[in-house]
Amino acid sequence: MSIVIKTPADIEKMRIAGRLAADVLEMIGPYVKKGVTTDELNQICHDYIVDVQNAIPAPLNYHGFPKSICTSVNHVICHGIPSDKQLKDGDIVNIDITVIKDGYHGDTSKMFVVGKPSILAERLIRVTQECLYKGIELVKPGAYLGDIGFVIQQHAEKHGYSVVKEYCGHGIGKEFHEEPQVLHYGRKGTGEQLKAGMCFTIEPMINAGKPHSKLMKDGWTAITKDRSLSAQWEHTLLVTENGCEIMTLRDCDTIDRVISHD
Repeated sequence: MSIVIKTPADIEKMRIAGRLAADVLEMIGPYVKKGVTTDELNQICHDYIVDVQNAIPAPLNYHGFPKSICTSVNHVICHGIPSDKQLKDGDIVNIDITVIKDGYHGDTSKMFVVGKPSILAERLIRVTQECLYKGIELVKPGAYLGDIGFVIQQHAEKHGYSVVKEYCGHGIGKEFHEEPQVLHYGRKGTGEQLKAGMCFTIEPMINAGKPHSKLMKDGWTAITKDRSLSAQWEHTLLVTENGCEIMTLRDCDTIDRVISHD
């Protein structure tokens, strides 16, 4: 499959899908608290996407995934399936939202904390978000995907953390997962060269311990092999003529909507 360069019409629809995905993350925040189950969070998000946004939750039935969102708690790296297990004080949870609107996908995730996090968890969450931002800052025409992976890996390892290598970002548009694959490690000047009109996600998964993952028997849930904490943040990006646009930016984000490179 080749990389799809988005047309102006595609981009307008991607903006709408991205905004809706961001809105779901902003909506669900107050519900993430001690005693709630991740299945309850799933239902709230599902109802909001379907009934309020008139959109489709992309994960539901995607290759058999049984829920409308992914909820990855503590040592779960990604693709956690919502369940009847209650969140407890100190838990950290990544909520991953992908919506389909008018045939286009918007994909984003963020970390939430239940009650008061440990110092380790708080630091891991912060550094992982910094990894995402450092990757985004490099997105512009002429840059290489390897540049993004390099800066993410460098920042994570500088703080004593490790990068999960089995899972990566991806192109996105009419399809949930398109080319290219966006690795969160690598070497400068390698990989695909970025061009205006490309849309893809950056979604670093950073572990407090070793990078190795293990897939659970459900065929979806990926956990850290050493049971160390893991964190992840994700945005959908558009490469513009002179930088990039974050299509899933939330009002609470601390990074500019459009990053220009003069």
